[in-house]
Amino acid sequence: MGPRLPGVAVLCGGAVLAWGLSVSVGVNHLLVAIAIGFVLANIVGISDWFRPGIRTHKLWLATGIVLMGASVTLETVLEAGGVVLVVIFAVVGFAIVFVEFLSRVVFGLTDRFGSLLAAGTGICGVSAVVAVAGAIRAREDQIAYAAATVLLFDAITLVVYPIVGDLLGLSDTVFGIWAGLSMFSTGPVVAVGFAHSELAGQWATITKLTRNALIGLVVLVYASYYTQTGAASRSSARMLWEEFPKFVAGFLALVVLASAGVFSPAQQASIENAYNWLFLLAFVGLGTEIQLTDLRNTGLEPALVVLIGFLAVSTLSLALLTVLF
Repeated sequence: MGPRLPGVAVLCGGAVLAWGLSVSVGVNHLLVAIAIGFVLANIVGISDWFRPGIRTHKLWLATGIVLMGASVTLETVLEAGGVVLVVIFAVVGFAIVFVEFLSRVVFGLTDRFGSLLAAGTGICGVSAVVAVAGAIRAREDQIAYAAATVLLFDAITLVVYPIVGDLLGLSDTVFGIWAGLSMFSTGPVVAVGFAHSELAGQWATITKLTRNALIGLVVLVYASYYTQTGAASRSSARMLWEEFPKFVAGFLALVVLASAGVFSPAQQASIENAYNWLFLLAFVGLGTEIQLTDLRNTGLEPALVVLIGFLAVSTLSLALLTVLF
């Protein structure tokens, strides 16, 4: 932990600053935390001494999501869970197929590059890009371009979704599920959801975690496909567990415990306070991942592919949710 302490201290300082600014200015604390991280990375600059600790932001996000399970009950999930699950499978399947079609047929991108863009759009952003890249043996430049494209849209949706949600007057449930269905990476989804409301944040997280849980299956399918087409790759059922986001299991365990009444109201309040602070730490770190230089280097064609795919998925999912809820 020693080498990470300076960077963790920066995250803690940024979290406290974000909380203080949000109270005085009246802006959501999580969005302020992301802005602080962005300023640190792109204006102030971060020395190598702090980077190991700042990279722990993914750990704090995962831990916060696990703890959030104590505030969710199975009854809440089951109220719309079956419908949401069907919609998730439909939207994820459509997103992957549609982006593959755009990449290969319309824009003429290479097969592997198109698969990386499809995975990043359909499942969980950069994490899916990296996971699928390992299975299909994509080149490093393809991984970099795909990741940069996904990060570009993460930055855009962080700003646009709260505005659109307010303009359309979406309910907490619809907004949360919509964000979880159509945005790319887990961090921005959680931030935008909780910026709208506590209930929206819970639904956004639950929906996004369900999408994330499909990553192992998607990687296995891609590995099998590229193996059959001559792009040798490992393909086994073991991959399902290797790529499965483990913190989802922790989240579900706490949901079960909360549903069984294990936690008292006072304990739930303490846990909620804990995961809110962990989210603040995580989102300061998330802000440092938004690099202007990377966004400027994003190619036009990959960005157009993802833009068209994103607009189609976002519109389709919102239309479905409006009808169902």
